[in-house]
Amino acid sequence: MGNANRYIVDAAVLPEIFLRVSEAKEYLQTGAARTVADAAAMAGVSRSAFYKYRDAITPFRDMKRDSILTMTIITQDRPGALSSVLAIFAESGANILTINQTIPTNGVGMVTISFTTENTALSPDALCARIESLPDVSRLEILAG
Repeated sequence: MGNANRYIVDAAVLPEIFLRVSEAKEYLQTGAARTVADAAAMAGVSRSAFYKYRDAITPFRDMKRDSILTMTIITQDRPGALSSVLAIFAESGANILTINQTIPTNGVGMVTISFTTENTALSPDALCARIESLPDVSRLEILAG
């Protein structure tokens, strides 16, 4: 399948085997099934069908539904600076995907945070404004999203 073409196809027109293999993959990813044999049985497919089609089917996630933003925040190197930033994320209901923090130098540190905005109570602009208003935040920049 090295240079295979990719298509977005409505699930309603796919053969049922693809949907069941996708279901089995989800059982494995979520931990609902511990082994391929268990996942295949739960989805109602044979293990051989699972292995035959597992790399051929991958669900497409609606990017508007799962908008991901990445921001870099420069903070003062003080105890609780990052904690106050993360508290705003927690209060807003944002789902943090990654946090990367550098070792502080010259009294400042940098943290890069990626998060989904799907269930966030605040708009991205309002979230940024709240973070920027913190006394230990020097700068905030949106990198992607």
